[in-house]
Amino acid sequence: MRKALSIDELKGIYGRIAKRYDSQHAIITAKADQRGRKILVENAVSEGDNVLDCGSGTGTTGIFAAKKTGTNGKVTMFDLSDAMLAVARAKVIEEKLQDRVTFQTGDMVHLPFEDNKFDMVLSTYSLCPLYDPEKGALEMYRVTKPGGRIACAHSADPQNPILKWLGDKVENFAWHFHWLSMGCRSVKVIHVLEKAGGKVIYSKYIGVPLYPFFVFIVEKPIL
Repeated sequence: MRKALSIDELKGIYGRIAKRYDSQHAIITAKADQRGRKILVENAVSEGDNVLDCGSGTGTTGIFAAKKTGTNGKVTMFDLSDAMLAVARAKVIEEKLQDRVTFQTGDMVHLPFEDNKFDMVLSTYSLCPLYDPEKGALEMYRVTKPGGRIACAHSADPQNPILKWLGDKVENFAWHFHWLSMGCRSVKVIHVLEKAGGKVIYSKYIGVPLYPFFVFIVEKPIL
């Protein structure tokens, strides 16, 4: 795994690209990013859920969730970057969803929420640049209610060895340009959620063969 960028570096990168993040990420991923978001929201969010969109960025996933959870639900958009959340606020206002959405800035590795608070926790492409993705995943698990769901999409290695070799070459080049890589690299977290007691109820690889995404949903057991 490539060494993660520091929090300050990530804040700087996402602060600079916030207004073009949606279009840049869509182009780089051939719009697989949107597919991953829709898969998770459609399969993990229920009407009336209290949702945490963890690493919400510009709010695309959280807006999908706010529409799905309905007027009785609530979505907290949580992100490291104030600039990204500013874009998210503008989109929420445009969609007239202000009564369903709140915003908070912070670090995913140290979530400022009590245990067992949320019915559903989302992370779409926010674990990839994290300096400790496993700890971030466990924090999401901690704040999820028993019986609730953790739904993630993150960068993954190609399963074919030749494609993995080629993908590494492409990523090694992109890593020299942080505005392009956005600090993202392949991560693995599902094993720590299973070890914590989570049950995998959905998993799938999607996206461009050289740099796929792993999409999964884990259910936290009722004790």
